Amino acid sequence: MKLVIAALFWAAVSGSVAAACRDDQVELRGDWGAVRFNVEVADTAAEHAVGLMNRSSMPARSGMIFLYEAPQRVGFWMRNTLIPLDMLFMSADGVVQKIHQNAVPLDETVILGGDNIQYVLEINGGMSARLGITTGTELRHPGVNQAVAAWPCE
Repeated sequence: MKLVIAALFWAAVSGSVAAACRDDQVELRGDWGAVRFNVEVADTAAEHAVGLMNRSSMPARSGMIFLYEAPQRVGFWMRNTLIPLDMLFMSADGVVQKIHQNAVPLDETVILGGDNIQYVLEINGGMSARLGITTGTELRHPGVNQAVAAWPCE
């Protein structure tokens, strides 16, 4: 009986790991817990420029992941963005370095993420505080370089 339960537990865990490594999902984990978001991927300059502009709403566990080819200094603004957003700025290993909470819709003030940022996750404004997401949180997504990822897909 214990062997069957152990096998079922392993199957459940293995299935959740595989599900977490899809292009359309990210998973975050930290001392606060873990959460999964359904995401759109922005990995071209054109997609980076548009982001989440002109949207009147976004489901609670959704967002957009911005993937850059290499770590760099990044800045965002809220031009034509109609909903408040939290921005999670991450290093090459997928670890959150900075969180900007509740970016103001339509504000054109540049929000600097810092140097050596390779990934940015935008989620609904206030969501990071509600979930307790903090700096040091780890991201899992196939777009993160798996050779250096703090939380690889495998």
